[in-house]
Amino acid sequence: MNILLALSGGVDSAVAALLLKEAGHTVTGVYMRTWMNEKDTDPFARCPWEEDRDSARAVAEHLDIPFRVVNMIEAYKARVVSYLVEGYRTGITPNPDIMCNREVKFGVLLDYAKKEGFEALATGHYCQRKENADGTVDLLEGLDKDKDQSYFLAMVKQSALQFAHFPIGSLNKAAVRAKAKAHNLPNAERKDSQGICFLGKIPIQQFLGHYIPDSPGPIINLEGKVLGTHQGLHRYTLGQRKGIGVPSNTDNEHYTVISKDIAHNRLVIAFDHTTTPGLYTTTARIYGLSWVNKSLSHAQTLLARPRYRDSAVSALFEPAQDTPDAATITFDVPQRALAPGQIIALYEGDVLLGGGTLA
Repeated sequence: MNILLALSGGVDSAVAALLLKEAGHTVTGVYMRTWMNEKDTDPFARCPWEEDRDSARAVAEHLDIPFRVVNMIEAYKARVVSYLVEGYRTGITPNPDIMCNREVKFGVLLDYAKKEGFEALATGHYCQRKENADGTVDLLEGLDKDKDQSYFLAMVKQSALQFAHFPIGSLNKAAVRAKAKAHNLPNAERKDSQGICFLGKIPIQQFLGHYIPDSPGPIINLEGKVLGTHQGLHRYTLGQRKGIGVPSNTDNEHYTVISKDIAHNRLVIAFDHTTTPGLYTTTARIYGLSWVNKSLSHAQTLLARPRYRDSAVSALFEPAQDTPDAATITFDVPQRALAPGQIIALYEGDVLLGGGTLA
C-alpha cells in the first residue's frame, strides 16, 4: 500500500514510519508546516517548526523514505487559530487539538494525500482502527491507556477514518521508545512536545491579548460582592484556581472561577467545594454531535470523557427531541468545572462513538 505518513519530528510518528516500512508498505513522510516562527512576521508566533521539520527529515533519511514539507499555514490559521481566538472572545473554552485533527490532519492533509494518489494517511496517534464486516471502521482506544489519544479524534468522520491508519496504537510508550532505540532512530531520545505548537513558550493569555483587547471588569463572589478587577474574561476558564488575582482567605481554601457573566463582564469566583453552586454538575447539554461510525438515536448508558486527562465515566445519553445533533448527558458521578466549548467524547467500552461540544 502506498501510504502518506504525517511526520511531526517526534518519536511516535517516527516509529509509525518504521512499522509501516517493516510491514512492506511504500511510505512517504510529510511534515505539515502550520505556523510561523520568530523569524517570520508575527512576533507572537514562536512555533519551533524548523527544529521539528529537521527532526522529521532526519528520520526520513534514516529510514530511506521520501520526505515532503507541505505549507498549511493559511488553512491552520483559518480552521484552528481563528476557532481558538473566537472561542475565547465569546467566552467559551475551545479545544484546538481536536479541531486540528478534524480540519487539518484528517481534512486538508487527507485531501492532499488523495489528490497525490496515496492509498492511506497514517499518523502517530495512540489509538487503534478496527475494520468491521459491514465495511465500516471503528476507532478504539490505544493499548497504552496512559497515552491513549482517541479523545482527540472524537470529531473525525467515518469517511476520514476509512482512509486513516494508526501503526503504534497496539504498542505502549515504552515499547515505542525501545523500538526507536533498537533501530537507532535519530529522535529516539527526543522529548514529547507539550501544549499548542504555535504558542511555544508564550502563555496563552499573552497570545490571546494580541488578538483580543483587554476589557476590565469586576471579580465578584456568589453574593455579588466585588473582590477585585479582572483584565478580560478571555483570560480565564471555569475551574481555574491560579492567576485569578484575588488572594484566598485561608491556606486550605482557594478561590476558583465558577462562571463568566459575559453580559455584565463579571468574573464569578468562589471557594472550591463540592457543594459550590455551578462548580460541580451531573448534567450537561452538548450540541454539534459528530459520530465516528453510527449515530445514537435513543437513550442509553455509555461512557463519557469531558477532557483528555479525565477518566471516562458512566453517563446516560439522551438525544434532544427539539434540536438535531444535540443531547443531554447525565453523569453517574458529579463532574468538576464543565466549561462551555469543551468537547465531551463518548465511548462504548473502548470504542470511540463520537463527541459533542458542551453548551
